[in-house]
Amino acid sequence: MMKSLIQFFEESVEKYSSNVYLWEKPQDKYEGTTYEETHKQVCEFAAGLLSLGVRKGDRISLISEGRNSWVIGELGILYTGAVNVPLSVKLTPPEIKFRVNHSESKMILTSNIQAQKLKQIIDECRTIEKIVHFDTQEEYSDREIHFNEVRKIGREWLESPENKAKFEEIKSGIKPSDFANICYTSGTTADPKGIILTHGNYVTNVYQSYSLMDIPSFYKTLLILPWDHSFGHTCGIYAFMGKGASIASVKTGKTPMETLRNLPGCLKEIRPNLLMSVPAIAKNFRKNIEKGIKEKGRLTEMLFNHAMKISYSYNKEGWNKGKGLQKLKKPLIRLYDRILFSKIRESFGGELDYFIGGGALLDIELQRFFYALGIPMYQGYGLSEASPVISSNSTGRHRLGSSGVLVNNMDLKICDDDGKELPVGQKGEIVIKGGNVMHGYWKNEAATRATIKDGWLYTGDMGYMTEDGFLYVLGRFKSLLIADDGEKFSPEGIEEAITEQSKYIDQCMLYNNQKPYTVALVVPNQHALKGYLEEKNLTADSDEGKRSITTLLENEVNEYRTNGKYGHMFPQRWLPVAIGILEEGFTEENGLMNSTMKIVRGKIMDRYKDLIEYLYTPDAKDVSNERNIEEIEKMKLG
Repeated sequence: MMKSLIQFFEESVEKYSSNVYLWEKPQDKYEGTTYEETHKQVCEFAAGLLSLGVRKGDRISLISEGRNSWVIGELGILYTGAVNVPLSVKLTPPEIKFRVNHSESKMILTSNIQAQKLKQIIDECRTIEKIVHFDTQEEYSDREIHFNEVRKIGREWLESPENKAKFEEIKSGIKPSDFANICYTSGTTADPKGIILTHGNYVTNVYQSYSLMDIPSFYKTLLILPWDHSFGHTCGIYAFMGKGASIASVKTGKTPMETLRNLPGCLKEIRPNLLMSVPAIAKNFRKNIEKGIKEKGRLTEMLFNHAMKISYSYNKEGWNKGKGLQKLKKPLIRLYDRILFSKIRESFGGELDYFIGGGALLDIELQRFFYALGIPMYQGYGLSEASPVISSNSTGRHRLGSSGVLVNNMDLKICDDDGKELPVGQKGEIVIKGGNVMHGYWKNEAATRATIKDGWLYTGDMGYMTEDGFLYVLGRFKSLLIADDGEKFSPEGIEEAITEQSKYIDQCMLYNNQKPYTVALVVPNQHALKGYLEEKNLTADSDEGKRSITTLLENEVNEYRTNGKYGHMFPQRWLPVAIGILEEGFTEENGLMNSTMKIVRGKIMDRYKDLIEYLYTPDAKDVSNERNIEEIEKMKLG
C-alpha cells in the first residue's frame, strides 16, 4: 500500500525511536537528535503553523543551508497538508522573488544568511504573510517570528484536547497523492519550471532506491549536497529516515567559503559511511587529495602515481577487476592500500564505504580515481521530474562509465524522434514510467503535456541500454552537437574529459549546429598559465609568450586526436577544429552557470554569438589569431 511521507516518517519513529536521526554542530562538537525527539519537534512546529493560519494546500517556501530545522521545517509543513517550496541558497534575490511569487507562497522559512537577500525583495513578494527565522534576529517586525517561537505556540495550542484531535485528523487525512514539494528547475531555459512531487512520488522513489543501495541503521551520511534538490531529499533525508539511519549537516559558517572550510573537520568528526556527490564536489575532493600528495614531496608523488597506474590496470571497469594475469598485482595493490590509500580514506573519516554520484555525468577518469582509492564513486542517473532516481551503479553491480542498472518497479524505453521504441543497444531518448514520475509542472499545463504523454516521462536525455541491463546516458538532447549531415553527438563527455585532464583548462563548451566542424570556447586556468610562462622563462607581454599560451591550449585539446595521449576516447569528427579563448569564466554571477554548477549553453551562445561565427572563418583556425591574443592580453599573467 502506498504511503504518505507522514506515515513513512511515523513508522520509522515507532521502529527506531532511540536512534539518532539528525546530527548538528551548533558549537564545537556534533550533537544528536533522536527520531523520537525529531518527531516531537515536528509536531510542535506543525501545530504552530496551523495556529498561525496555515491550511492544506498552502505553499511555504524554505531557503536555508542544511541544518536540523531544515528537516523539521519541511516535515512540519507537510504535517499541516501544506506544500514545501525548497529554494537553492545560491539563488539571487530576483530569482527568489520569481519562485516565491510564482508558487504564491504564504510564508517563508529562512536562515540569517538568506534573510539578507530576502530584505531586498520581500516587499515585492505579494503573498508572503510571515517570515520564520531559523536564527535569532535583533528585532522582529509584525510579520517576522523565530522558529522556536512557532514551536512554543504549537506546544501551547496542542494542550487543548480539541486542537490535539484536530491535529490528528489533519495529519491522518494526508494522502500519497497530495503535493509535498514544488521544486524549481535551475532555470537554464527562460523561466524555471516548478516540478510538483507528491508524497507518493518520494516514498515510491525511496523504496525503488533501496533496490540498488543498502542502508543499515548504523549508517551516517554528511549531506554536502544542496538540501533543496530532490537528490538530497530522496537519497539523503528520506532514504536514511526509512532505515533508521542518520544524517548530518555541515557546520554553517558566516559565508559560503567558511562553510566549505568547515567540511574536512565535519567529515572527520561524523565519519560517514556513505556520501552523495556531484561532479563539481568530486573534482574538488580529487584536487585536494592530489595537492596533499604533492606537498609531501617528490618521492611520495611518484609512489602515488605508480600506485594509481597499477590500480587502474587492475580495476579496469570494476566488474572485471583482477581478471587473468592482473590478479598477480593483488599483493602490490594491498601494500599500496596500506601505506597510501588508507591514509587518504582517513581524511573522509575512515568509515566511508562509497559515494553515490549524481547531478551530472561523472567523467570516467574521476570514477577510476576514487575506485582506486577504495572509496568507489558509483554513478547514478535521475532527474527531479522522476523524484529523481532512475538508475545507479552499486556495490553489488557496477560498470564504470555507465549509469548503472534500473531501479525496481519502473519501466524504461529508448525512443526515436517519433516516439517509437528502439531495440537494445540503439541510442535515443530515455523515457520512463512509474510511481516516481512527477504530478506535473506548477501552473504550466503546456510543459506538462509536452513532457508526460500517456503516463510516460520524456526525459530529454539521450542514452541506450545494454543486453545485460546497464544504462548509458550520453547527455541532453538540447546540448547535442549536430553536424551538417544531421548526425548528432553529445558534447558533455568531451568537455568533462578536457577540463578534468588538463590543468590549463578550467571550462570548455563545444558547439556545432549543422556546421562542417565543431568549435570550442575555452576558459583557461590563469594561475596554471602563469606557472607555465615562468617555467619556460617567457613573459606574458611578449609575442612569444602569448603565442606559447595559445599553442599550449590548442595542444591540450589535441591530446584527444588520433596520435594524442587520449586519442582513443572520442570519435575524431566531433573534436574542435578551432578554439576561442575567453578571459572571463562561466559563473553564476554572470548567468553562464546555473545553481547546480552546469553551464547554461543558451546564454553562452547568445553572449558569444559573434565569436562563434568568427570560429568558422579561415583566420580562426590559426589558434594565435587576433581575437585569442586580445583575450590573453586581458589576463593577469604578469
